[in-house]
Amino acid sequence: MKAIIISKNGGPEVLELKDISLEQPKADEVTIEHKAIGLNYIDTYHRSGLYPLKLPTGIGAEGAGIITEIGSNIKDFKIGDRVAYAGAPLGSYSTHRNYPTKNLIKVPDNIDFEIAATLMTKGLTTFYLLHKTYPVKIGETVLFHAAAGGVGQIFGQWAKSLGCEVIGTVGSDDKIEKAKNNGYDHIINYNKENFVKKVLEISGGKGVPVVYDGVGKSTLEGSLECLSVRGMLVSFGNASGPLPDINVPKLIQPKGLYLTRPSMQQYLSTKEEINEASKILFEKVGSRKVKIEIFKKYKIENAVDAHKDLEGRKILGPAIIVP
Repeated sequence: MKAIIISKNGGPEVLELKDISLEQPKADEVTIEHKAIGLNYIDTYHRSGLYPLKLPTGIGAEGAGIITEIGSNIKDFKIGDRVAYAGAPLGSYSTHRNYPTKNLIKVPDNIDFEIAATLMTKGLTTFYLLHKTYPVKIGETVLFHAAAGGVGQIFGQWAKSLGCEVIGTVGSDDKIEKAKNNGYDHIINYNKENFVKKVLEISGGKGVPVVYDGVGKSTLEGSLECLSVRGMLVSFGNASGPLPDINVPKLIQPKGLYLTRPSMQQYLSTKEEINEASKILFEKVGSRKVKIEIFKKYKIENAVDAHKDLEGRKILGPAIIVP
């Protein structure tokens, strides 16, 4: 098999494609032959060292493929099953891998492997944001930053299907049309307009009950300003850089705001939680309430280019790596 390994932290150039001998799966693992591998911004955090890992290590937390071998304790999966996963242990940037079945889900026949590989992180993230972290209600107006990104495109459609009015921000005018096509009612270019002022205008001055912010450093304080009394800031990423410290008396206290920093591990840590989330996710995609278009595909040997494009904000939608 081949796998991308990082032996030191740094820029995209530290991603190395190596030939690896794959061991037999352990008792609670299966061997997966990857058909498609998810590409996510968090991969760049693992590579750069922002989220430290013990080195050397594989990289990538999302993939889809076919089971080719099963461990001795496996009862609920068999050879030939179509499966997908998101989450630790890392190592999806590979042609084959062993993976524990605890976080593994079966992929319905009507869902393509390439779609499944893009859904596991972005789709399951959207699920917990909208259904668990802040369960939205029909008629609520919500704000999502980076509306044209991979999560943003799924989020806009999903939130709209739940009856929300959806405001999205983008970083350039060429992303506006992409956001419009994915369910957003109002789109703000935050590099041209003051997004706080626009959100307050749209909301009649009262602000919104929730802001979903995956951008981080450059939007954090503005996101808090956009909230209504007792509103919640869901800070789930930091694409613009690490989060700054927050002045609680100044930014949180006056409106009694809530601030949470969720991750998939907190919402999808059990088999029951993963099955519930994936069932709803596949229903949304299967019914076409959420439509997925792959923006770009990279060969595994071109993973360096994929990371350069990720950090250069050149990827305007779900992207995958193919073995």
